[in-house]
Amino acid sequence: MYKKSIQAFKESLEVIPGGVNSPVRAFKSVKCDPIFFEKGLGSKLYDIDGNEYIDCVSSWGPLIFGHSDSETISAINLCSEQGTTYGAPTLIETEIAKTIIDMVPSIESVRMVNSGTEATMSAIRLARGYTNKEIIIKFAGNYHGHGDSFLIKAGSGALTLGLPDSPGVTKNIAKDTMIARFNDASSVEEILNKNTDNVAAIIVEPIAGNMGLVTPNYDFLKSLKEMSVRHQCLLIFDEVMTGFRVSAGGAQELYNVLPDITTLGKVIGGGLPVGAYGGNKKIMNFLAPKGPVYQAGTLSGNPLAMNAGLSVLKRLNLNTFKTLENISAKIYDGFINNIKETDSKAVINRVGSMMTLFFTESNSVSNFDDALNCDTDKYAKYFKNMLDLGIYLPPSQYECCFFSTALSDGDIDKIIKSNKIALKNL
Repeated sequence: MYKKSIQAFKESLEVIPGGVNSPVRAFKSVKCDPIFFEKGLGSKLYDIDGNEYIDCVSSWGPLIFGHSDSETISAINLCSEQGTTYGAPTLIETEIAKTIIDMVPSIESVRMVNSGTEATMSAIRLARGYTNKEIIIKFAGNYHGHGDSFLIKAGSGALTLGLPDSPGVTKNIAKDTMIARFNDASSVEEILNKNTDNVAAIIVEPIAGNMGLVTPNYDFLKSLKEMSVRHQCLLIFDEVMTGFRVSAGGAQELYNVLPDITTLGKVIGGGLPVGAYGGNKKIMNFLAPKGPVYQAGTLSGNPLAMNAGLSVLKRLNLNTFKTLENISAKIYDGFINNIKETDSKAVINRVGSMMTLFFTESNSVSNFDDALNCDTDKYAKYFKNMLDLGIYLPPSQYECCFFSTALSDGDIDKIIKSNKIALKNL
């Protein structure tokens, strides 16, 4: 069934570190060989062995309208006929910037970059430069890309100095990042009180998506905002996943909390490499060439990505999010019913079209410790069962599904029926 993919992985191992260009693609978390895909169309993915899958990942979020969306492809094709990159200003950069500013409540000015990692890395540099402070507070279980300042784990205590979580990250870098507990405002307050006048920013995934989907408790985000104002540091929302995905204005619109800086990605490139960060003009004007904080990129604002992204943003209306909600709610309700009928030890977290099924004895998953207590071996078996049934899920318990408007009623029925079979097989 996967013969060609198995062979392709063996060949890739000879020339690519680990055989993949991003670690989760190696399928190590689900204890099987990765699938090599050939094409995507609508709600479906097709591998090199000719197997068809209903896609519940959507390339980790950007494909709101499914694979090979005609309007996005048309925008890319028309742009490519004029060239792929100029390394110089284009009108499309201003147009998409205006669109982002109109849609995201906290953004008055926005800088385009090439990835979510570049956006978050640049955002904390800007925060440090603007505040003239050094320490960044992040949360255990939140992922902000592979910048050195983010590859940090908690020390011996929950509120100690951070420690390097990857070889190559120095202790001197790690000491300027401190780790708090997601959904625990008091852990943030304690760090702020112990580091008076030296915290530049608090960075958070307003809806966590990299320990599986974990939603913020009531008033958690508002507390972060209040603390940032009181301690004169900046609040950064990493909305690379949630931006334009959970609502047109992202999580900040959903929870009515405005950060000082917002990082974006995924959806704004329509499936092409992209990132962005924005905030009020006073902060953003601290960037070169107007201000002293330097950041640059040859391919930033690449016309292909800008045209692809704009073709998506222009269609993110109330009907789009109503469709996404209807699709996601049907899948969620079906899964919940299956969990009850099969007496499975599992819970589901969902916000809009983002969702994670956790295998756990607990009644909820609300922070990183809860996520770490989940049964990853059971998820691995579940993933493989669903894969064999033609459903492509995130190849890790600590990731989340992203549903697209391309999912039909037939797709939804198959996803729900396959879920019940997979749960029974466990």
